Amino acid sequence: MRLSQRTSWNTDESDLTRAHRRRVEAGLPTADLTASNPTRCGFVYPKDLLQPLAQPGALDYDPQPRGLLAAREAVCAYYNNHGVTLDPAQIILTTSTSEAYSFLFRLLCDPGSEILVPQPGYPLFDYLAVLDDVRIRPAPLVYDHGWQIDPEGFRRAITPQTRAIVLVHPNNPTGHFTKPWEAEQLARLCREFNLSLIVDEVFLDYSLRWKSSSFAAGSELAPALDDVPVFVVSGLSKIAGLPQMKAAWIVATGPERAAALDRLEVIADTFLSMNAPVQWALPHWFERRGEIQRQIRARVAANLAELDRQLASLPAVNQLDVEGGWYAVLRIPALGPDEETVLALLDAGVWVHPGYFFGFPPSGWLVISLLGPEREFSTGVTALVESLGMNQGGNLTRAVD
Repeated sequence: MRLSQRTSWNTDESDLTRAHRRRVEAGLPTADLTASNPTRCGFVYPKDLLQPLAQPGALDYDPQPRGLLAAREAVCAYYNNHGVTLDPAQIILTTSTSEAYSFLFRLLCDPGSEILVPQPGYPLFDYLAVLDDVRIRPAPLVYDHGWQIDPEGFRRAITPQTRAIVLVHPNNPTGHFTKPWEAEQLARLCREFNLSLIVDEVFLDYSLRWKSSSFAAGSELAPALDDVPVFVVSGLSKIAGLPQMKAAWIVATGPERAAALDRLEVIADTFLSMNAPVQWALPHWFERRGEIQRQIRARVAANLAELDRQLASLPAVNQLDVEGGWYAVLRIPALGPDEETVLALLDAGVWVHPGYFFGFPPSGWLVISLLGPEREFSTGVTALVESLGMNQGGNLTRAVD
């Protein structure tokens, strides 16, 4: 059998995955500070949340490439709560933001085209790009009294093959919300190099101390982008804490959006991946999103406060400023490879991400989720602080199996 080069990934189990699996199989206690699935973090969902899936309309197969009108109107109502007025015709429903990205890469790119993606960032785009015959080029986020884009770094990353800039707002895992001055800089680059802007807003509702504002037309960020093609993607995975329902969307704004939407409709019509029960249930889930969002916000705030409290006794470790989302980035002494540090922390009973998973340098960075149950989170942070504290004068490492 001859297989494509685009799927020639190394699928061997990594040292980290193997060590974690063996510890779990051995029944050893492990505080998970990587948990990011809200359905498995102890939140209480309404008992009747699945009832809308049984609506009679779900039995009718009505293939609408852009998605059922009632579902798209529910998306519009969501943005209206953010001060943004949209037309349902601007929206294409997809099963996930990953699918939304894939649709947009196919819309904007030819084989060999390039997409700029900020680093550090979530480790997803490389796989999507390879599957769509697109190349990813990293563009720098920098930390200087808070996270910010590096406009000149973005400019240097642009080549004649660049078609779009991806922006995650707020960024995952840094929690950086794009500011108006940054939006202006990005708009200037898009105009100068004839680029589109793809904005991922899945964490938009989880602001910690910054006023959240959508990139969709009508928001305070939008004026600088009036003449720039902008495609906003988001979904229920974070907004309603329902990753298993597989519901997301693309909002198209800016010039030539009608032509872009016509092409997106053909792409969506080719797959028709949205299912009817979920689309019929969308309005109900949007209306109930506050019940899970309040729990998530409270959990994230409590865990962040606990992290700050415990790190106060460990001045060599710094928690970088976070404005939104549900992750925290730790700067640790770069005494050795982060992979070895994570393995040693696993031996101490706590499971964390090495920073290089998210595009950080290979030494000196850890990323932890703020979503896990509070008791488990506190236990994990205690183990982390104790382990790092005992090894401030030396290298926190263990042998790799």
